[in-house]
Amino acid sequence: MMKGKRIREYAEIFFTFAKIGLFTFGGGLAMMPMLQKELVQKRGWITDEDLIDYYAIGQSTPGIVAVNVSTFAGYRRMGVAGGIIGTCGIVFPSLVIIMVLAGLISSVSEYPRVQDALDGINVAVAALMTSVLVRFSKKTVRSLFSALMMLVSFCLIYFLDVPSVAVIIASVTAGVIITAVRLHKNGAGHGGQS
Repeated sequence: MMKGKRIREYAEIFFTFAKIGLFTFGGGLAMMPMLQKELVQKRGWITDEDLIDYYAIGQSTPGIVAVNVSTFAGYRRMGVAGGIIGTCGIVFPSLVIIMVLAGLISSVSEYPRVQDALDGINVAVAALMTSVLVRFSKKTVRSLFSALMMLVSFCLIYFLDVPSVAVIIASVTAGVIITAVRLHKNGAGHGGQS
């Protein structure tokens, strides 16, 4: 009975991530709205904060962000096996579709209707990503420091073309330093009172 339940849960992980992989266009960041809907709102497997953390870690570790996030979420749900199954689920639709389309893409990519369809998909992806950006900004930008970090990071990446990995590492370093300073001040304040 227990074994059957585990198999059903593994199947649910696989098909959930396969659905996300099948119906998401535009790469890892574009998957965020669907991941948020499926994993946070619909199933309650993780929280919004978990998803933001997984994306942050996924951006700063080797590999594709969407694969990294699916691995983290699958692991959170069902351990190592869940992480492997989540990863397989997210890549399975792309693998099949790319193998089918590999021979066709060069022959259809120049058709105006195909270009129009791709343009429409890109606009929809941009709208979804903007929606997620607004929603997650409300949850993560909670202080003047975090607002300043967001603004500086955006300017560095968008205007100065600084690699995102460098910005992430600098942000992590700044966050650790600020937290250490705050803890030290709080510790010194408590020490002075006793």
